[in-house]
Amino acid sequence: MKILIVEDEQKTADYLFKGLTEQGCAVDLAANGIDGQHLAIENDYDVIVLDVMLPGQDGFAVLRTLRSYKQTPVIMLTARDRVEDRIKGLHDGADDYLIKPFSFLELLARLQALTRRGRVQEPTQLRIGDLQIDLIGRKAFRNGARIDLTAKEFALLAVLGRRQGEILSKTAIAELVWDMNFDSNTNVVEVAIKRLRGKIDAPFPQKLLHTIRGMGYVLELRKDNAAGDAA
Repeated sequence: MKILIVEDEQKTADYLFKGLTEQGCAVDLAANGIDGQHLAIENDYDVIVLDVMLPGQDGFAVLRTLRSYKQTPVIMLTARDRVEDRIKGLHDGADDYLIKPFSFLELLARLQALTRRGRVQEPTQLRIGDLQIDLIGRKAFRNGARIDLTAKEFALLAVLGRRQGEILSKTAIAELVWDMNFDSNTNVVEVAIKRLRGKIDAPFPQKLLHTIRGMGYVLELRKDNAAGDAA
């Protein structure tokens, strides 16, 4: 079993690492939300142990971002026994919740139960019209032709592709792609959308990336729209 532990309390992290490795698990550690989010998205784990109170970015924010990419089982840890916190975690996509202090054997049993349920099989290929997104190879094609994208452009396309048909605000895109709080004075999202649109839409009559005025952006196939939108 491959496990990611995102926990800023060194004593707790060391305790879990020692106990789980003794059980034959492969364990990665992250001491803050930003590093934990990066590891969770970039690597495949059987289950993630995610603390709620983390420096950099709290567990709820990490979980929301993770759920835009994959459905890896997550058990959240918290020192606060509040119903509101548990409801929030479950609503954001947590699979289980454990209150500190807890028994290691109970945690182990819950981890084993989560992995027995089996992973949700995630698609490795996305299609929107004649646009193909290869999530594993991190490549994109339109009408069979390879599209040359930077790492951030591909990340932006993948986020839009996973949520095709859903309007994503600039704030949501900034958080999902750049791991940052959106500053209305910056135009990083608009610039990235314009560059991406120039590569996936400009050479083709059928436009897929659309601007919804006052709301955000959406990637979808529209039967009656070939004109496209401005960034």
